[in-house]
Amino acid sequence: MNDLTCPASALSAIDQHRIDQLARSYAQADPAFAAWAAGYGVIAHTPLTQLRVRAMIEELVATGALPDSATGYRRLSAADRVASAGMWLVAHMTYARRVRLDGAPLEADDFKPQPEGHTGGALNMVPAYAGYLAMNALDGVTRAWMMGQGHCVAAIDALNVIVDNMSPAHAARYGLDEPRLARFVGDFYSYALTPEGRPASPLGSHVNAHTAGGLQEGGYLGFAELHYVHAPLPGERLVAFVSDGAFEEQRGGDWAPRWWRPDDSGLVAPIMILNGRRIEQRSQIEQQGGEDWLYRHLRLNGFEPIGLDGRDPASIAWGIHVIESRLQACTEAAALHPEGDFRIPLRYGVAEAPKGFGFPGAGTNAAHNLPLSGNPHRDAAAREQFNAGCAPLYVPPADLQAAIAALNTHATQGRPRERDHALATRQVALPTVPEPAWAEPGTIGSPMAALDGQFVRLVQANPQLRPRVGNPDELRSNKLDATLDLLKHRVQEPEAGVAESRTGAVITALNEEAVVCAALANKGGLNLVVTYEAFAPKMLGALRQELIFSRHLREAGRPPGWLGVPVVLTSHTWENAKNEQSHQDPTLAEALLGEMADGARVCFPPDGNSAMAALTHSIQALGTITALVVPKREVPNRLTPAQARLLADEGLLLLHGDPDTAAVLLAATGSYQLGEVLRAHRRLREAGIAAAVIYIGEPGRLRAGRDARECAYVLSDALVLRHFPAGTPRVFVTHTRPEPYLGALRRIDTGPATTRALGFVNQGGTLDVPGLLFANGCTWAHTVAAALAVLGRPLNDGLRADEQAALAGRGDPTVITYPA
Repeated sequence: MNDLTCPASALSAIDQHRIDQLARSYAQADPAFAAWAAGYGVIAHTPLTQLRVRAMIEELVATGALPDSATGYRRLSAADRVASAGMWLVAHMTYARRVRLDGAPLEADDFKPQPEGHTGGALNMVPAYAGYLAMNALDGVTRAWMMGQGHCVAAIDALNVIVDNMSPAHAARYGLDEPRLARFVGDFYSYALTPEGRPASPLGSHVNAHTAGGLQEGGYLGFAELHYVHAPLPGERLVAFVSDGAFEEQRGGDWAPRWWRPDDSGLVAPIMILNGRRIEQRSQIEQQGGEDWLYRHLRLNGFEPIGLDGRDPASIAWGIHVIESRLQACTEAAALHPEGDFRIPLRYGVAEAPKGFGFPGAGTNAAHNLPLSGNPHRDAAAREQFNAGCAPLYVPPADLQAAIAALNTHATQGRPRERDHALATRQVALPTVPEPAWAEPGTIGSPMAALDGQFVRLVQANPQLRPRVGNPDELRSNKLDATLDLLKHRVQEPEAGVAESRTGAVITALNEEAVVCAALANKGGLNLVVTYEAFAPKMLGALRQELIFSRHLREAGRPPGWLGVPVVLTSHTWENAKNEQSHQDPTLAEALLGEMADGARVCFPPDGNSAMAALTHSIQALGTITALVVPKREVPNRLTPAQARLLADEGLLLLHGDPDTAAVLLAATGSYQLGEVLRAHRRLREAGIAAAVIYIGEPGRLRAGRDARECAYVLSDALVLRHFPAGTPRVFVTHTRPEPYLGALRRIDTGPATTRALGFVNQGGTLDVPGLLFANGCTWAHTVAAALAVLGRPLNDGLRADEQAALAGRGDPTVITYPA
């Protein structure tokens, strides 16, 4: 007979006959096995699953995880009942505003006037999550879980209510009685608001901060596929429920075997829910040949696929067990034979089920959202469909309570509840921070090289923190030589004489989403992401999902405990003057300026000292993401160590003059912009015009707070007014486009008559840095002209005639770009 891990479709007729015979024999010989094998409601156990599970139970008994096989089968029988009740509750969440625990049919008024829900996907997730709960109870290990299909949250929330695995917000409102279950189903898509304008219901359309054990929203399909292999630390286990559509349509998830290593990775069990339908059409997997085509595709990418029955919690539990067992064996073998070649195919569960299994409309396009033929609130036929569909899913309360007790083994096994799994409760101690190698002010150097040295010092001072560097391009080009030499590219076959290693910590792929997720997922470690600024917008979706979820955790009273993630944007807009305009793009910094400043920080360190201080500051800010816009070319080191630290702490710095007595305020954001402003300051001083120079390194600190948390983070009115006194004209010169910058800084924008903002205005091409500054109207001369304008003074007061001609487009630009 073929190995029991092969897909059912690969079995010969003789193998299948033999499996059927053995399953019947085992049922006749073992009443506990037979009681479970009989299934429950719509949940059936195929003969192949029966044999697989029997082998697993025997192994767990032999290893001492289970006291006897009968206990294992009782827990699996309990999972069937919990899953059935979960599907029943999911259907009610979509359609009903009350439940009947006696199983009686619902009447028209018991239904929602406007049903809503991603019902089919949620129904498919119920057996999967129930199988995860069952496996934890079988071997006494509480695994972490992650779900890429965040819109299937109803399955998770329903089962968590049933087994009493709830977050505080859910536990305060919901429970297994009719009033609290009515509130539960009524809260789903209720759209109710609190007086403060927040959602009144802790239930969401996707995984949210109140979903017990949730790690990410899953609003963008494909991100869990990029996260899961990088998330667990050694000794931890993670079950990742992933999407067939995301796997086939977004690259990166198929690269997971490139990155998993027994040396520094925890156990991962990816389970694809293969339900064969997208929102409006069949998936490509189904069109290309279904399961067989998918298996070939998986093997080509380094996976070892295992066919599972997505309708059966026991099959999911077995899949988790067999995936982990193989990885565990490989980990142990690698430890015993470190000199060997252990390129390990990553086992990958493929759980096939019709979309919306167990309820009317399964397998149809309608199953994605509202599977019934109509609205039961006003359609008698749809109402009959609903009640008929729920009848086989109903579990009497006494039976359900017994099943819950059989699965909730946490106390006897001494393990945490699933809501408290290791990844959901991650708290990382702040790292040991070595003193930066400060540069002497007045020297020149590459800020990226300085940042590189500081990151290496942080890694070396904190060996307990697993490092990950997300890199979509060239680290050496971006001056991270020391980081690359220490941590090395992670590859399958290292090349001699190159900074490569099988266990390298630098995750390199020409896919910005994949590499940023490698760092975002490593929440137990120390992270860095480095990219060309122009390519960074491709990271925005991943960053934004993380920022939103992290902030919601803080609002829920459970602030995230992972170290801040710096995302370094270098080879940036102004340094890429020599490339075409496609390489001149400050979009990511501008987009993140629109996010909430307390969690999404955008910083522009102007020199090496400030780059080192900003890097350290960003990592120490727990649960945040900081975009650091850092030059890689050599620039003057202008700040003292004390100034660099003050800039990191407060976000702005007075460099020259007295704002209270200055005629005009000159504010710079960006290293090259600061150089132009300082030159403008000298010209104005020569003209007898007093100007103060302020460097704004973190513009978001100066914005008006949009809620209480952001108000607590932005700078006080007193500190802002100390630098920007009311009524004093001002000119801003920014690395970004001026409009989003001024929009964020409306607090200090005094209006068009007395405020000017210069920056990138979408002009570019193949130029040098001074040429790009000139093309975008933000050189020192443009700054002087803007200062004279807000002062109401003529250009003659600060600029020569040839300089004025150059600004007007009638002269030689080099008198400005390369002044004598």
